[in-house]
Amino acid sequence: MKSQYILPITIVVAGLLIAGAVFWVGKSGTIAPNTTNGQQQNITFPPVTSADHILGNPNAPVKVIEYADLECPYCKVFETTMHQVMDYYGQSGRVAWVYRPFPLAQIHSKAPQEAEAAECAADQGGSTAFFNYIDKLYAITPSENGLDLAQLPVIAGDVGLNVTQFNTCLSSGKYASKVQQSYNDAIAAGGTGTPYILITVQGSKDAVPLEGAQPYDSMRAAIDAVLSTIPGGSATTASSTPAATPTAPAATQ
Repeated sequence: MKSQYILPITIVVAGLLIAGAVFWVGKSGTIAPNTTNGQQQNITFPPVTSADHILGNPNAPVKVIEYADLECPYCKVFETTMHQVMDYYGQSGRVAWVYRPFPLAQIHSKAPQEAEAAECAADQGGSTAFFNYIDKLYAITPSENGLDLAQLPVIAGDVGLNVTQFNTCLSSGKYASKVQQSYNDAIAAGGTGTPYILITVQGSKDAVPLEGAQPYDSMRAAIDAVLSTIPGGSATTASSTPAATPTAPAATQ
C-alpha cells in the first residue's frame, strides 16, 4: 500500500526543489552594493577595442569595464557612481569607462530590447550618443522591468537622434546578436549578476572583478590599486570633488 505513494511524493519533492532553484536564480540576478572579491586574477574577457562604448580616453591605460542591465536598480545607482569616478579621473586620461550590455532576460524581459536601443543610439552618434541614451533611460526607468518600451524612441528624440532612423535600426534587430554575444562574454568572464565590473590594464589578461553597485570610495580604492601597478599611476589627480554616492534601492524582491 505504501509503495503507491512513493512516486507521487518523489515528484512533488522534485518539483519543489526545481521551483526553489528557479526562485533563487531569479532573485540573484541583480546585486546589492558591497559584494566583491576584489582580487586580481586571470579572467576570460574580450579586449577593449574601438567597437566598445567608451567614456573617457579610448587609450587610457586602465579600463573599468561594466557589464550591466538597463533594468537593474543597482546598475542605475552605479551609473551615477561611475560618472563621479570619471569626473575625478577622466581629465587625467588614465582611466576610461567601458559599458557592455548584460541584459538578464530571465528577470527583466525588456532589458535585451533596451540594450539594442542603446546600440542603435551608438549607431548614429558613437559613444557620446550611447552614454547620453543610457543616462536618459536610467533617469526615467523605475527599474525592475518597469519601463514602457514605447519610451525608447522618445528617449532617442530627447537626446537628439533621428527617430525614424532609430526605429528602423531597432525594428530590424540589427544589434540583437551583438547584445547576446556581450551577455555570453559576461558569463564567460564570471558574471553571475549585475552590475559586474572588471578593472584592468589595457592589454592585460588580468582584471580585478567587482560585483554589485560598489560605492564611490570602494571604486576609488580599487582603481588606485590598479593604477599603482603602472608607471606614473599614483600621480592621478582629481579634477573635481564628486558629490556623495546616492543611496541604493532596497534589494530586489
